Parts: sequence; structure tokens; C-alpha cells
Amino acid sequence: MTPLVPVRVMVTDAWDAVPLRLPASATLGELKLQALEATRVTRDPSGYLVKYRGAEVADGLSLAQAGVVPNAGLIVLSRKRRPVL
Repeated sequence: MTPLVPVRVMVTDAWDAVPLRLPASATLGELKLQALEATRVTRDPSGYLVKYRGAEVADGLSLAQAGVVPNAGLIVLSRKRRPVL
């Protein structure tokens, strides 16, 4: 059995942090989908990006390939900037 990597994912549309435990082989795209589902965001997932350590990371990379360490913080945010009201 592969060990699970615990991470915290901040979803800015919901302004909520989601704790997840995923295998190191899981892709960042899978992480994004799970985080959006957990926060009940129903918009198209392709309209969102994942950032780790301040930089955008590709959805096709695995957690291991992206260098994600246990208890890391990631951010899921909209690709389009929205005006602040």
C-alpha cells in the first residue's frame, strides 16, 4: 500500500481550507477536483489553477513530481482575475 500524503488546499472561491490525504502518485488535477468538490464549487475545473510555493503547477504532474511534501499548503484559484468590490 502506498503511503498517503496529507496536504491542505485553500480554495479561494469558497474561502475554505480543505485537508486531503492523497497518494504521492495522485495528480494535481485530481487534487484540484477533490478540493473543488469538497467546497461545493460547481464551476468548470479547467477554469482553476493550482499553486504550490507561489508558482502554478501543471495538472498532469503527480504530487511527487511537483515536490509536494507532507502537510504542504496548496491553493486552488480561478484562472481569471475578478475585480474586488
